[in-house]
Amino acid sequence: MKIVLAQQNYHIGNFESNTQKIISGIQEAKKQGADIVVFSEMSICGYPARDFVEFDDFIRRCYNAIDEIKEYADDIAVLVGAPARNPDRNGKDLFNAAFFLYEKEVKAEIHKTLLPTYDVFDEYRYFEPSFDWQVIPFKGKKLAVTICEDIWNTGDNPLYRICPMDALIQQSPDVMINLSASPFDYTHDEGRKAVVKENVLKYKLPMFYCNAVGSQTEIVFDGASLIFDKNGNLCKELPMFEEAIDGAVLNDDGTIDAPVIEPVDRVATNLVMPAALEPELNISQIHEALVSGIRDYFRKMNFTKAILGSSGGIDSAVTLALACEALGKENVRAILMPSPYSTEHSVDDAVALSKNLDNPYDIIRINDIYQSFLSTLEPIFKGMPFSLAEENIQSRTRGNLVMAIANKFGYILLNTSNKSELATGYGTLYGDMAGGLGVLGDCYKLQVYALARYINRDKEVIPDNIITKAPSAELRPEQKDSDSLPEYEVLDRILYQYIEKRFGPAEIKALGYEPALVDRILKMVNTNEYKRNQFCPIIRVSPKAFGVGRRVPIVGKYLG
Repeated sequence: MKIVLAQQNYHIGNFESNTQKIISGIQEAKKQGADIVVFSEMSICGYPARDFVEFDDFIRRCYNAIDEIKEYADDIAVLVGAPARNPDRNGKDLFNAAFFLYEKEVKAEIHKTLLPTYDVFDEYRYFEPSFDWQVIPFKGKKLAVTICEDIWNTGDNPLYRICPMDALIQQSPDVMINLSASPFDYTHDEGRKAVVKENVLKYKLPMFYCNAVGSQTEIVFDGASLIFDKNGNLCKELPMFEEAIDGAVLNDDGTIDAPVIEPVDRVATNLVMPAALEPELNISQIHEALVSGIRDYFRKMNFTKAILGSSGGIDSAVTLALACEALGKENVRAILMPSPYSTEHSVDDAVALSKNLDNPYDIIRINDIYQSFLSTLEPIFKGMPFSLAEENIQSRTRGNLVMAIANKFGYILLNTSNKSELATGYGTLYGDMAGGLGVLGDCYKLQVYALARYINRDKEVIPDNIITKAPSAELRPEQKDSDSLPEYEVLDRILYQYIEKRFGPAEIKALGYEPALVDRILKMVNTNEYKRNQFCPIIRVSPKAFGVGRRVPIVGKYLG
């Protein structure tokens, strides 16, 4: 029996496109001689559809799409994911389901049991957990079909009290098939393999695992679908960040007719995120995820052109390089807006960057505008000393100018703030915190430098001076980031312990960090939640990103 995995990039609520994509996948699987083709979780409507599933019309369209697709499931079986109505009035109205289509009929309906409600997931808000578990008989085989989280209840601290496979294994299945929408983060690839392998070794069955690919606003899906044999050997892995359709033959004895890629003893089993920030860790994957996030955000929103403020600093340089790769250099416009405190070498660096990338750029000096603000405000400021107010006027002037150009010519503003700045509130609301999409908002400053080095791996794209000079907002004479923030080498590592690892102040201090510094940094994080709450969507690349996956009160007093 040949089982093919269709790793595809869906568009939430775009039923016409998703349906045609699935039908094309079925036709390709037929060409490959497949008996079964497997699509990812919620493939019919895209994942996560969130409150869209509360609209009856949305669910009706899901069922209409299934009716259209099942006509192509004639001599091939098709597994697709979609919401399913719950006929029982008790509990939620919907299940997160997989539909098994064959002979132009819905032969079986599988409901997800384990509903993640943490980080970016909120499934128990919408779905009822399954209460019935049955294998699917097909061509002399018994299929144990699960959905994403159903296989993740592993380790010595399981999140749920049950495992659907514990019920299914009692029915002597021949193979496990999992439809998944497992988001990317830079620690997740090996952990995902470890989870699949652990299931394979526990139940002594091969597994065909189909993951989604593509980006949905802030969440990136990396694909990397997997086929493991019954002995825990990785036999096939589909590419990361690309659509692909491929599979393997499941032999009668449970073996996989495909060469072993990674023997069981070489597959990672450590699911714990790194104990400390490792800026270079999987930096190539982070790079691909960010490019995918930009590209899909623009494509799925029918946007074509991006704009950003280019300061000659590392953050805007990396953002510009990523955007040019994602959208094409001709579609990314850089606006250089030097103020009285901008150094000429920063302007020169920004110009050199755009020349290296060959993208359009403009220079608009804001000196006169800045002075007009000061003159207008003088009757109220009355000669008071220079302060944060004057600094922020420059930043907000830049935000106003770049948004005016964006409105005039149909650009979308990319925000260049990094995670270190967002964590500590080192940014100006309605100024450099403006934008439609936060490209680097989940990358610490040390990771931004690592990205710059990765972008320059073959040739100098980002001028070396941008990478080596001391970072500065250049909003007052001789300003450096280190005037307001601890050195990033220390700051980022403390932030990682608090945000990703969720360590408290005592635990972080026990790692050897200076107590007063720890208290200061944690206070900055918590008291600046009001700024982050007004920020644009951030492309998620870490295990704990600001945005929908991190929900803390704005007015909380904890560590504030």
